[in-house]
Amino acid sequence: MTGYTTRHVAEILGLTEERVRSFARDGLLEPERGPGNTYRFTFQDIVLLRAARELLDRDVPARRVRSALLGLRAQLPVGRPLSAVRVTADGARVIVRDQDTAWDPETGQVALDFAVSELAARVAPFAPDAERAEPGDEELSADDWYDLAIDLEAVSVDKARAVYGRTIALDPGHAEAHLNLGRLLHERGDLGGAESHYRQACAARPDSALAAFNLGVALEDREDGAEAMAVYRRALKLDPNHAEAHFNLGRLCEAAGDRTGALQHLAQYKRIQERGA
Repeated sequence: MTGYTTRHVAEILGLTEERVRSFARDGLLEPERGPGNTYRFTFQDIVLLRAARELLDRDVPARRVRSALLGLRAQLPVGRPLSAVRVTADGARVIVRDQDTAWDPETGQVALDFAVSELAARVAPFAPDAERAEPGDEELSADDWYDLAIDLEAVSVDKARAVYGRTIALDPGHAEAHLNLGRLLHERGDLGGAESHYRQACAARPDSALAAFNLGVALEDREDGAEAMAVYRRALKLDPNHAEAHFNLGRLCEAAGDRTGALQHLAQYKRIQERGA
């Protein structure tokens, strides 16, 4: 069983261990159970606990704290790291924002303002390590390790890469793990490693426009424009409204001297962007 212990969470948030356990007993969180029936918390649990602590410190009634946390838990992004999220107050609403979207779980008038990235820095020293498995870890499925890797992206990219690797070791056809590991390698500048994992994601999920698009970007970064164009076209067959694929393909068409193709794809990119505005 991986995750953060009650002691870890207490140190990270500056709470007593008993207060952390009381939050869990009161149903404000739903932590897993580890060896000896001890609590094991996720990074998302820590984000929720930070919000709960601040709300209670500001004398918000427990009933409204519970309502706020239920709303936050339901609206936090799924399947991607939380490190870009900021929790703030806006009048009578709690606002959860990331780079693209804003959510507003209903609560009362509160005063919250913290970036999850700041919390992630405090969590990092306690982040689970795939290379130091604990008793019971062997019982985790590939999807369990994948979920942990998403959690870890917010606090330790190196550990996240290792855990995505463990996911793939258990399930070599785990397309999402290949995609995310490819992205992390891509961001580090390891274009060969990124391309390899994107190709494996494409093989595991031939219907994934995202896998094809990411592969196209890696090929383009490796200056293989001809194959990148072919892969972008494959992505567009799977998702004709993939705006970025139209944009990138338009640029490559222009570089190849295909002005008509460039204009078509850039015009389609503009139409999709305007529809989404």
